Amino acid sequence: MSFSQMMAAVQGADGEWRANVTPDWLQGRTLFGGLQAAIAVRAMRGLVPETPLRTLQATFIAPVAAGDLRAVARVLRVGKSATHVEADLYDGERIACRTLGIFGTARDSVLAIAPPAPQVPAGVEQARELRYVEGVTPAFTQHLSFRWGGGVFPFRGGAEAKTQIYVRLRDTVPVGEMQLIALADSIPSPGLSVLTTRAPASSLTWTLELLGRGYDAAADGWWLMDAEVSAAGEGYMSQSATLWSPDRRAVALSRQSVVVFA
Repeated sequence: MSFSQMMAAVQGADGEWRANVTPDWLQGRTLFGGLQAAIAVRAMRGLVPETPLRTLQATFIAPVAAGDLRAVARVLRVGKSATHVEADLYDGERIACRTLGIFGTARDSVLAIAPPAPQVPAGVEQARELRYVEGVTPAFTQHLSFRWGGGVFPFRGGAEAKTQIYVRLRDTVPVGEMQLIALADSIPSPGLSVLTTRAPASSLTWTLELLGRGYDAAADGWWLMDAEVSAAGEGYMSQSATLWSPDRRAVALSRQSVVVFA
């Protein structure tokens, strides 16, 4: 089931929505975090249908199995320009993920600052593709395409914990809010590229800041995740990334705390 099909199958009203997650969207023993967050935002959109999403914060509390998933959202506060909405995901009766979305209307401002464009060693056509291998790469990656423009594949003993990866969904739907959330959480941690043996890793917390909607939204466009680990120790990594659109606009800033079992 493609990403757009999965999201179309999420059904509900007001602040409570339900999804049936298929095993092909698992990331190890849990559901792909980008899909968890997208389902939570879908529940939020039942309460805030139009205001742009500015920031999404997620805490991944427990593994989510394939099957039925419930999302419950509630408005915490409506301000003059910003609305705070909370959404919890439940696997059965157990809370598995807690999210907070901040929706904000556009305001006049004299500030307009954009991140500098990254220098990528290899273009899309020259970049190395990471192919899906059943039982080796996470199940959800069969729904995406990855090409390494900079850095090395996971577990290849790279010199630095930094990767520049072109990515796109194997889908026919133009890239909107939900797709952005999925793309921004799709790549493996750059810290895994430094390791020489396989080891699992899992996100604990994630903050995603959306910067704007004026980008090339074509379904077949290649997006760039420019990511690096800024600190690591005692089994935890702190990493940041910028998501660049196919026409090289900075669209989202990502910050994650990741636990690694190595």
